[in-house]
Amino acid sequence: MYPDDFLQKKLDERRNNGSFRELRLPGGKTDFCSNDYLGIATNAKLQTPNPKLSPGSTGSRLLSGNYPLIEKTEQEIAVFHASPAALLFNSGYDANVGLLSAVPQKGDTVLYDQLCHASIRDGIRLSFARAFSFAHNDMADLEKKMVQATGTVFIVTESVFSMDGDLCPLVELVVISKTYHAHLIIDEAHATGVIGESGEGLVQQLQMQDAVFARVHTFGKACGCHGAVVLGSVALRDYLINFARSFVFSTALPEHAVAVISESYRLFPLMHAERMQLQELARQFQSARIAYEKLVSTTPIQVVIIPGNEAVKKVATELQQNGLDVRAILYPTVPKGKERLRVVLHAFNTGSEVKRLIGLLGGD
Repeated sequence: MYPDDFLQKKLDERRNNGSFRELRLPGGKTDFCSNDYLGIATNAKLQTPNPKLSPGSTGSRLLSGNYPLIEKTEQEIAVFHASPAALLFNSGYDANVGLLSAVPQKGDTVLYDQLCHASIRDGIRLSFARAFSFAHNDMADLEKKMVQATGTVFIVTESVFSMDGDLCPLVELVVISKTYHAHLIIDEAHATGVIGESGEGLVQQLQMQDAVFARVHTFGKACGCHGAVVLGSVALRDYLINFARSFVFSTALPEHAVAVISESYRLFPLMHAERMQLQELARQFQSARIAYEKLVSTTPIQVVIIPGNEAVKKVATELQQNGLDVRAILYPTVPKGKERLRVVLHAFNTGSEVKRLIGLLGGD
């Protein structure tokens, strides 16, 4: 056996503080866990691509991995999102790391919401820019941090926050970015397909696309497939093709994967009834009284705060034993004392299922 005992210390720390993670299967439970908000993946709504499409792209986009379908799909996505240009990445993680590691330079400053996703934080860490977090959705704190900013300034946040389910104050962010000549970057991962009349995201819903430097939309959630896109100017697209290492040095998405992305963009804008169902279920959950603190959210992400890793795991286990797949989010993923159940609503969930969940949480 290989002598890898040096790994054990960190694993033991996780076990001792109750934050050790393990993979598990859903096991046929009612889904209150996945990010398949519209049910596209669950209900197999995407048609199987043409079997003649290649299962492999054979190389990076700059070598052998570019082909007509991928450029056509980028153009279609750019038009849908009212953007001059679009560039596909293999995942949302790749998109954020590529964008944020490549664009900010030494001497520049990145100001990011303290609740931003790990992929955003990792991308920032890989850049040579100075970086400061600001308190979640706190525009006064953001403006205070502006005095520390040097060089070109970037403000980075999410439209829908994945662990709280709330929205960023986009209108105020645009005002601040214009006032201080900063460049706004918005991760729309959890808004794609869900926010807006056609699922176009918060930026377009508020008609702010011309005031935002870059947007990231990912396809592994409501779109029901895989991959991501960075939206912005033609110059930004050219820049990322040249300098984003997660793009330059990755084998491109194969034809069949891009065909599924294209099909999802044909499908999800038409799913108005599903978006209405999500809104109704969110209202139902928000209006109920339960035995625990509940965060305010109008999105499919509903949060129940149960402090302590062991305490929240106990409640999650009880829900799972009753056939509801609700997962506990533990420290250090969220701050100590803010451990939570992350309840995800879907268009295929029913009012009676949500009512049962509420009852098991001590509600009425």
